[in-house]
Amino acid sequence: MLSNKPRKWLKRLAYSLVVLFVLLNIMAAFHAYNFTRFYDSDKPIEKFQVDKAGFFDKTKALLVGVKSYRKKTTSTPPFAVNTVILQTSDGVALEAWESIDRTPDSMGHAGTIIMFHGHAANKSDILEEAQSFQNMNYRVLLVDFRAHGNSEGSVCTIGAEEAKDVKAAYDHVKASGEENIIFWGISMGAAAQMKAVHDFELKPSRMILEMPFGSLLGAVKGRCRIMGVPAQPVSSLLTFWGSVERGFNGFDHNPEDYAKKINCPVLLQWGTRDVRVTEGETDRIFQNMVSKDKYLVKYTGSGHQSLLVNERSKWTSTVAAFLQEK
Repeated sequence: MLSNKPRKWLKRLAYSLVVLFVLLNIMAAFHAYNFTRFYDSDKPIEKFQVDKAGFFDKTKALLVGVKSYRKKTTSTPPFAVNTVILQTSDGVALEAWESIDRTPDSMGHAGTIIMFHGHAANKSDILEEAQSFQNMNYRVLLVDFRAHGNSEGSVCTIGAEEAKDVKAAYDHVKASGEENIIFWGISMGAAAQMKAVHDFELKPSRMILEMPFGSLLGAVKGRCRIMGVPAQPVSSLLTFWGSVERGFNGFDHNPEDYAKKINCPVLLQWGTRDVRVTEGETDRIFQNMVSKDKYLVKYTGSGHQSLLVNERSKWTSTVAAFLQEK
């Protein structure tokens, strides 16, 4: 039989473990809420940087996470556009910029490229890519995801519900009579487009996907790496609480599975210095694509960023060759 001292020690250990478990879950719930909720602010918001933050800010970020603020559209397109409002199937109004043919008597355009930005960004952040597509004689439709830019909403599900935003954009372009509809997306934008193809059986002519995460759990692990916290059990707790708070199963939100429905020509691009999305995730996505015309291009000088801005010559030649391929 155990004496009183070991029993007391075991009780204290059990209580400590329970308290630790509860505290971890409370912290994870705050982190998940702040990562998927966008707040409005009239003041310029500086992006939180772990390496530059002070002790108090780091401690606060570790305990309750970092609030996400809606980034306002700061630039306008250098080409003529119409501002259009798209309605999603669940009633969210999205703002988009739709380019206009440069001259009424032009020879026409090669197709329309629907463009979606990444998490915490907006359509003004992808103007350089849009201009490049314009130079290649494509129309573009740049869309603000829900809770981003000038679109409605305050909740982001990291591409899960945003697949409905992609469908709304696709339906809008399809209704115009366009036959050559191409998807371009970066990070969350690429993941949402992959989910839209999977869920709604959309039929884009081609897809250009830049740095999509393989799974939401993997994306959360990437965030843990940036924050300098252990990937496990933190990533699983964050994914769990994000699912509970936002009403979807985050463990089933896996672009590497959505890839199995992609059978159009596709160009997958990734930077080898990416600390958010791993090479293993990227390779699995590529392997799962059923398309016979699929290409994987890795950029050795880039991380999780605009590949065009960072490696302009390679991006331009690679994308132009893919679009011109018959």
